[in-house]
Amino acid sequence: MKRIAILGSTGSIGRSTLQIVEAYPQRFGVVSLAAGKNVDVVFEQAQRWKPALVSVRDEQQAQALRVKLSAAGLGHIEVAHGPEGNVRVATHANADFVVSAIVGVAGLEATFEAVRAGKTVGLANKESLVVAGELITAEAKRQRKPLLPIDSEHNAVHQCMRGGRLEEVERIWLTASGGPFLNTPLSEFSKITVEQALNHPTWKMGQRITVDSATLMNKGFEVIEACRLFGLPPSQVKVIVHPQSTIHSMVEFRDGSLLAQLSVTDMRLPILYALTYPDRIESDLRFPVEELRRLDFCAPDMERFPCLRLAYEAAEAGGSKTIALNAADEVAVAAFLEGRISFQEIPRVIAAVVRETAGQHPESIRNVLLVDTEAREAACDKIKTLSRSQSSSPRSARVS
Repeated sequence: MKRIAILGSTGSIGRSTLQIVEAYPQRFGVVSLAAGKNVDVVFEQAQRWKPALVSVRDEQQAQALRVKLSAAGLGHIEVAHGPEGNVRVATHANADFVVSAIVGVAGLEATFEAVRAGKTVGLANKESLVVAGELITAEAKRQRKPLLPIDSEHNAVHQCMRGGRLEEVERIWLTASGGPFLNTPLSEFSKITVEQALNHPTWKMGQRITVDSATLMNKGFEVIEACRLFGLPPSQVKVIVHPQSTIHSMVEFRDGSLLAQLSVTDMRLPILYALTYPDRIESDLRFPVEELRRLDFCAPDMERFPCLRLAYEAAEAGGSKTIALNAADEVAVAAFLEGRISFQEIPRVIAAVVRETAGQHPESIRNVLLVDTEAREAACDKIKTLSRSQSSSPRSARVS
């Protein structure tokens, strides 16, 4: 039986992982869970799975969970909290496989420590690879443990790469739906509202990732992930717009052969693939081939979606530039959602912060987090300056 630790057990990936565990009780068990602030949900999960350890966001929530567990006769379940609690969940001695699904850099330290502890890690947290992929992949190589992508695009690439050797790969093709503004004229981008940006044509996701999909920054992050997961330069990782989202990714080989991965749009399938790798086991997650009608593709427009260009540039530089890219994007998207900057100002803020971030390659997670903090502060300063400029002269406002 494979024993699993889940970082982000109350989120969508965490819940989907537990559905897989439920469906295959002879194959999988739960050792430890890290949740956020949703004490009620993690209490239900603890009742069902009876893990040895559960971690929540802070001490107050930890104490509330202890009381609930004790009243339910589950006082033997240990409760931890905060970043240290996440690390304990990820490095639990009995865990064989760690699902990393905490959103943002909050899951970075625990993910790195899981790799350092010799665990096999299934990655659903793209920020970990974007900001510290160089450190994480190097440590995984030292431990001789695989990093298995759960993100659907990279999971698809991983599957296609099994059809040939790395030196035979010409390029990777990451597919993008194109988001809600694929056919919107650039002249109308200045009028884009928050409501429009959150109206994704294909997926229902959290607010930040939905806006990132609208700017194509999410696909830019995936380019950086792919470079680090598969050891390829940015020039060999291409993005192609595919509105149907039927093909999750493709790998093109030197002889001109293309392998594409198609499947149902259900995250349980890439989770199952990662949990059972290198085996494949039977499931009922079937793709309706008879319903396949058409597949459309087009190149992304870098002029309309400059965030994708910024991501490629950061991928080429590596190190602190990708850290700044992620940090500035998170701050800028939050400001857009709050109505403090326009949709078009998101890439301008990001470009300014990345440009001013010194090029370096942090040698520890601590240094990564320091660069992350500095970039966030710089982004906040840019947004404040922009807001003041807009108040006095909206038409001339620009981020320098």
